Amino acid sequence: MKRILFITYYWPPSGGAGVQRGLKFVKYLPEFGVEPVVLTVDPDQASYPSIDASLMAEVAKEVRVIRTKSFEPLRILGAVAGKKAVPHAGFAGAKREGLMQRAMRWVRGNWMIPDARRGWVRYAVEAAADVIAREKIGTIIISSPPHSSQLIGLELKKRFPTLHWIADLRDPWTDIYFAKELMKGPRAERLDALWEARVMNEADAVVVVGPSMKKSFAARYGEEVGKKITVIPNGFDRMDVERIAKPSTGGDVFRITYVGTMAGSYDPRAFFSAVSAVRSGGHTAIELRFVGSVSAEVKALAIGEGVDDICTWIAPVPHDEALQEMAAANMLLLVIPSGEGEERILTGKLFEYLAMNKPILGLGPKSGDAAAIIHACGAGRMFDRSDRNAMMHWLDDRLKGAPGPERIEARVSDYERRTQASTIAGLIPAGN
Repeated sequence: MKRILFITYYWPPSGGAGVQRGLKFVKYLPEFGVEPVVLTVDPDQASYPSIDASLMAEVAKEVRVIRTKSFEPLRILGAVAGKKAVPHAGFAGAKREGLMQRAMRWVRGNWMIPDARRGWVRYAVEAAADVIAREKIGTIIISSPPHSSQLIGLELKKRFPTLHWIADLRDPWTDIYFAKELMKGPRAERLDALWEARVMNEADAVVVVGPSMKKSFAARYGEEVGKKITVIPNGFDRMDVERIAKPSTGGDVFRITYVGTMAGSYDPRAFFSAVSAVRSGGHTAIELRFVGSVSAEVKALAIGEGVDDICTWIAPVPHDEALQEMAAANMLLLVIPSGEGEERILTGKLFEYLAMNKPILGLGPKSGDAAAIIHACGAGRMFDRSDRNAMMHWLDDRLKGAPGPERIEARVSDYERRTQASTIAGLIPAGN
């Protein structure tokens, strides 16, 4: 059994989509001859956007988890300026913000580079170095964001030149869709780009979640970097799907469900407008159900399009409850945030949507990676934000019982977490 060190900031009891990838890698890697030791942050010192204590039950008792201290400026900012003033990734583009929120956004963009969780790095480096030296570990996997976690790899490679470092990036870095909203000055942009370039060039292997993301990094850093990038998409755990109760979607109301965060930058106006038009055409028994953190701007759009009376807004729930909400829907809504690089975004929920065998209505770039997966799996259809009328007709047909595209189960199974663990296990050198 190869023993490796798996480094991730987000780990139970942290909630949210960012936890699932690392949690499932660690769950299935032992099936492929790999024993992961997990290095993460002490939850009492972390700045988690959400908590889901139920995920602790998914960590096998055999898994050794090492937790370290951290210095978290977001906690200080929250205490001084209030939690509402603290900038969070997807909500960085909020339009309804006061002077304090804007100032905190500037501080985040110009003084917390690469990100606000940089304070964990020095503690994680010392703990990792101790484990590597004591247990003669030959491979580390670092999963990010926060991308500051990858700086741990840079320091460890200095101390252990033969260490094999796999950098797993779940999101773009310097060109993520909300980057411009952080108001970075030239100094901050140069430093952030320097960190990204060093990670891309010095990591032994790089893993990204989609082909467009790989293409972007390869174009920026050249053919040699491109050769060491492997695409391992996010996915779903079939055991999770089979374990949960699957409520019936029967009844007279057609339920369209969205699960996850939705900031103003997601811009679902075209969807709300299409639903409003369909209701005017006689389909009145529709419920729009949003499970997760939804911004005031999105709710205002629902009011503006006259569909707020059929919207149900539910606060974030534990992962199993989120899966139950998906299973109880007649249709699942996927919205890709609007902005630069939107074609590269592959949200984790897409793959759990696929597992539910419900039609997916997507709003976002038709030429993006998410659209390609939906099409390849016969799982639904992606619409541009300008495709309001096409979306209206497609939705009207589904409400009338028209069949969707033919689902391709073999393609859906490509996105199982066990398969992905096998792929990343293949990047670990023999003997490590």
